[in-house]
Amino acid sequence: MRLGPVMLDLAGPVLSAEDREVLCHPAVGGVILFARNYQDPEQIAALTGAIHALRDPHLLVAVDQEGGRVQRFREGFTRLPPAGALGILAGRDPGHARRAATEVAWLMAAELRAVGVDFSFAPVLDLDRGLNPVVGDRAFGRGINAVSDLAAAWVTGVRAAGMAAVGKHFPGHGGVAADSHHELPIDQRGLPDIELEDLVPFERLIRRGLEAVMPAHVVYPRVDPRPAGFSDFWLRRVLRGRLGFEGVIFSDDLSMAAAAAGGGYPERARAALAAGCDVLLVCNDRPAAIEVLEAVRGQDDPVSHLRCLRMHGRAGVPRDRLHLDPRWQRGVRAVAALEATESLPLALGPDESVSPDQPTT
Repeated sequence: MRLGPVMLDLAGPVLSAEDREVLCHPAVGGVILFARNYQDPEQIAALTGAIHALRDPHLLVAVDQEGGRVQRFREGFTRLPPAGALGILAGRDPGHARRAATEVAWLMAAELRAVGVDFSFAPVLDLDRGLNPVVGDRAFGRGINAVSDLAAAWVTGVRAAGMAAVGKHFPGHGGVAADSHHELPIDQRGLPDIELEDLVPFERLIRRGLEAVMPAHVVYPRVDPRPAGFSDFWLRRVLRGRLGFEGVIFSDDLSMAAAAAGGGYPERARAALAAGCDVLLVCNDRPAAIEVLEAVRGQDDPVSHLRCLRMHGRAGVPRDRLHLDPRWQRGVRAVAALEATESLPLALGPDESVSPDQPTT
């Protein structure tokens, strides 16, 4: 049975009979977990095990575990710093910041792999221009080189722990103030400006084999009238063509307000697939997810299936030995050192911009 093109969510911490039935739909390819699905490490390991046991090859299991205000699993997991803390450190000591990024990323990925999560939707490759509070300290910073270098170090860490990386939000979400959860952001810059700045971290990470990308629900009208996630210009001509990207393209959540530019849910799903997305996220709306599943029933792309198989997590440190691992201990020390970093100018509290059960953009 192939992995289908839809990734959806669950209502609670255990699989219901309805969940089991829906997850066996041939158009399903994965599950994204939220804070409501988490109680403790033992419970989440049982939940991921139950999800994986449903199908062969097993469904992908993902989560937003960036750190800072976007960390779904907290109690029983190391509280991770925001990416912006690494950017601040890089301003003082770039080499130290790169080493810390690798250690923190390994820690994040190792803790998730130990409970059966395949990957986290990270890192954020946006440039923080101080315009968008939803980006803010989720970004590594403003400088193109610093963001590229820290993100590359971060990806090195997650790969060492057996996890693939997802760069977001292509081609760059930092140039707008609007929140795509609630409205459609419009970025009036032309393609040359975006190519010289926002695209650079994506291009550099793709050269290093970045496994997956998530496009932004942002319109760049001087380039294309469609949001990037529904644009074959951005996804096929630029991302696949010019940048040579060969990994998975995950849509951002199709239930976000900005995604309404694509029409109703079936129309959004078909438009995103036609533009070049491999996997469609539909979160916090089970009826909408069912609509999408039926709209794409029969969609069978063997190339997308093979791309998605590469997102499966590889063997890592067993959970009962993780805290004894010297690298886990180094990661915890790196986190503790970053906690002493001065407060970030755009740092927000955990509930000020991103709720625990709201997809991040």
